[in-house]
Amino acid sequence: MNKALLLLSQLDNDDLDWLTKTARKKIVQPKEILIYENSQINALYIVLSGSFKVILKALNDHELARIAVGEVIGEISFVIPRPTLATVQAIETSIVLDIPRLELTSRLQWNTGFAARFYRFTSMCLAERMHNTVKRLGENADLEEIELQEKGVTNISENALKVAEVKFNWLVNNSK
Repeated sequence: MNKALLLLSQLDNDDLDWLTKTARKKIVQPKEILIYENSQINALYIVLSGSFKVILKALNDHELARIAVGEVIGEISFVIPRPTLATVQAIETSIVLDIPRLELTSRLQWNTGFAARFYRFTSMCLAERMHNTVKRLGENADLEEIELQEKGVTNISENALKVAEVKFNWLVNNSK
């Protein structure tokens, strides 16, 4: 549960209330595609259960990564509104919290506190991804160590992590 906990550690109670009123749970069946490569996405997703794989259609469905419970999908598209780079497909029956792009964009524009918290989360995710990519490119990279770091939550204190876990469980139980 790393990206969702990172996001939730940044959000306040008003943000969580807005999220539960705005977002909807969506069931995604095995092999169903959540995001198509080279498309515009209409939502940000938080994986509540199940798992997904990230594939490149251009490379004969080569699997790049796996996405599990607690991950956030689509955050890059809110920073740079370009077509997606990969396809995201369900591996098993999964449930995501679907946060509509229009509502999220509107909240980001009129609520500067929320925008600051959301973009801090996004910049932390991108910085972590860049850090891990550079480490992978290094000649002496210890891939097992990098994979463990990628699965963990960084930049969050132990207290903030516990609070974020409570927020995640509250979000799972209170979303429609």
